[in-house]
Amino acid sequence: MKMSRIIERIQAHYDTLEVPFGRIYHWHQGHVILECDCGEILTLSGTSAKTTCWRCGAAYGTLVNDIHYREEHLGDEEVHPWDYDLQSQEAQHLRDEAAYPEGSP
Repeated sequence: MKMSRIIERIQAHYDTLEVPFGRIYHWHQGHVILECDCGEILTLSGTSAKTTCWRCGAAYGTLVNDIHYREEHLGDEEVHPWDYDLQSQEAQHLRDEAAYPEGSP
């Protein structure tokens, strides 16, 4: 008996990109890449409308619901990272002031 195999599991998260005098937070939705029993590779997220394998009809609704549940129950620090990195924001601001003095282009 074959079993579905999870190839990759990514938890929902923000990436932070530092730009001069600011930060850009980019949201990445949680998802799972898996190999179905039939060999089909599927990528599922908490908002996947299609929860069955198109080739064999295997149901993955429970997995999609689990991904969605995990995203809905992330900690505040994962959902609002800008509220928790004030010290590193201050250090970045000092670096930016040194790199870009007032009046510089």
